[in-house]
Amino acid sequence: MQKNLGNYRKSYEKSELLEDSISDNPMQLFQTWFYEAEQSGGLDEPNAMTVSTLGLDGFPKSRVVLLKKYNHEGFIFYTNYESEKGKAISADPKLCLSFFWPNLERQIIVKGNAEKIPTNLSDGYFESRPEGSQLGAIVSNQSSVIGSREVLEQKLKALESEYKGKEIQRPDNWGGYIVKPVSIEFWQGRPNRLHDRIRYTLLKDLNWRIERLAP
Repeated sequence: MQKNLGNYRKSYEKSELLEDSISDNPMQLFQTWFYEAEQSGGLDEPNAMTVSTLGLDGFPKSRVVLLKKYNHEGFIFYTNYESEKGKAISADPKLCLSFFWPNLERQIIVKGNAEKIPTNLSDGYFESRPEGSQLGAIVSNQSSVIGSREVLEQKLKALESEYKGKEIQRPDNWGGYIVKPVSIEFWQGRPNRLHDRIRYTLLKDLNWRIERLAP
């Protein structure tokens, strides 16, 4: 089986990324781009990002996760600490995040180190989740092999009865990570494949070096 995709072509012409129009701090540029992605109307989940880790089996693995908060320190997402992803981060906290907003012809690639956020912050976010999502975090032993879909549904029904009218506590194995960036690259599609690529690299004095990369 094969299919030739060589004829797929797209000309990127919507915007540009020039040094004289960007901030000295990449998080400020991220905030601008994220706002524009939110306002563009062409994305169901502009906070969807790909998280790439080095697995315990030696293979890199990427999966889409939802960004739940960002600030001057970095990017926060939530997961099961005992999942395949969580175990990979525990063994090697260096990871990569990437955002792709095709309607804006933009991509952002973040290299950084992941750390667990304080438990009170994980508690606060867990409490804000719908009850079904709270129970789902308890039901799912994420990344483990299960016999069938019915196993999950039966466990959920049992927990719904158990917690009816009761407060649901965050399980200890579920919580947030913050990814503190050491490098952030902004990619803006341009005509003739001469794309704009600007990379910010964190220096020892906590300032950022700004460089243009060849497309």
